[in-house]
Amino acid sequence: MHRPAACLFDLDGLLLDTEPLHARAWQEAASHFGRPLETEELMALRGRRRHDCADQVRHWIAGAGGPKLSREELLAVRQPIAEALLPTAPPMPGAPELVQRCRDLAVPMALATSSSRDAVALKAAPHPWIEPIAVRVHGDDPELAAGKPAPDVFLLAAARLGVEAQHCWAFEDSPAGAHSALAAGCTVHVLPPDHLNGDEIATLYPGIERVLRSLEEVVLS
Repeated sequence: MHRPAACLFDLDGLLLDTEPLHARAWQEAASHFGRPLETEELMALRGRRRHDCADQVRHWIAGAGGPKLSREELLAVRQPIAEALLPTAPPMPGAPELVQRCRDLAVPMALATSSSRDAVALKAAPHPWIEPIAVRVHGDDPELAAGKPAPDVFLLAAARLGVEAQHCWAFEDSPAGAHSALAAGCTVHVLPPDHLNGDEIATLYPGIERVLRSLEEVVLS
C-alpha cells in the first residue's frame, strides 16, 4: 500500500481510550432520569457530536415515558461527570508511536474529531505527544456543516492540509466515524471496540480497508 498523502485521526477511542468514560457519563446521566442505556445504544453514540448524542438520549428518555428534557438539562447532568473522568484517559496502545512515525516520515496529520475544541483541550492536556497534530477539525468548528456520519469533518481536515481526501488514510473506531471517512473517499482503517465479534464488525463497518487489533499494526514506510 502506498504511503498516504496524509493521516486523519479520530481522537476518542482511537488515540485516547476515552470511550468507556464517555459511555459511563451518558449511562449515569440517562439513569439519573430513569432510562438506563443498552450496550447497543451506547455503541450508537460513539463518534458523534455531543449535542447530537444528547438529542438522541433525550429521545430515548422521553420515549420510555421519562421527562421531556431540553438538551441543556441533560448536559447539565452529563457534563460534570464526563469532565471529571476524561482527563484520566490513557493513550490507546501504539497511538503515540504512530504519531511519532508520521512525524519522522513527514506525513501530514490532522485531527478529525466530533469533540468540541474545549473538550479536546481537556482530554489532550495530559498527552503532549498529541500536540504535533496541529491541524484540527473539532465538532464545534464553525466551518463544519454536519457531524459524523456525514463526510464533512474528513473533507474539511483534508482541505486544511491541502490534500485530496481520497489520497488520505483515515483512522477510526466508531461506525459513525468509519461511515464518515468512507463517504469522504478516504482509505479507512478501523480499530473496533474489543467487545465486538467478527460478524458484528462486518455488519457495522462495511467497506473499510482494514480492521486493526492495535495501532501498533500500522506500517508507514
